[in-house]
Amino acid sequence: MSDSEPKIHIDADWKAQAQADKERLAKEVEEKQAAEQERRAAELPPASFRALVGMFAEQAIMGLGAMQDPKTGGVVIDLEGARFTIDLLGVIEEKTKGNLSEEEAEELGQVLGALRTRFVQIAKMVAEQMAKKGGVAVAGSGAPGVVGERTTPGGLHI
Repeated sequence: MSDSEPKIHIDADWKAQAQADKERLAKEVEEKQAAEQERRAAELPPASFRALVGMFAEQAIMGLGAMQDPKTGGVVIDLEGARFTIDLLGVIEEKTKGNLSEEEAEELGQVLGALRTRFVQIAKMVAEQMAKKGGVAVAGSGAPGVVGERTTPGGLHI
């Protein structure tokens, strides 16, 4: 070999150094994942009966028109989905009777009462609007109280 050619210097510890770097990086990734899991867990409420009832109530409220269709601007109503969710809450009430605290039973009863009342109001509004418009609700007008057109599983346009 001549003096002008580059010389390769091999460090005897390069494998140990590479392994140490690999372990350090793996530990950093693991710590970041653990921190992310802790952050996500901190964002969620604790699992409880109240959270269960709230989750079902929120789903029913969404089906009763709390969500706007981004394409048409009309309100999205899913009466069958809302009815099913309200019925599920009714099943929970029936099956847990005598096993809930007084506060839990009262809260569940209030939520069910409010959802059932709202369901009747929305169903009546939809029926009236459909009667006015010849059986089909107005889609996409975005005016308050106007229901975006949607077909339910039973074939009803709302």
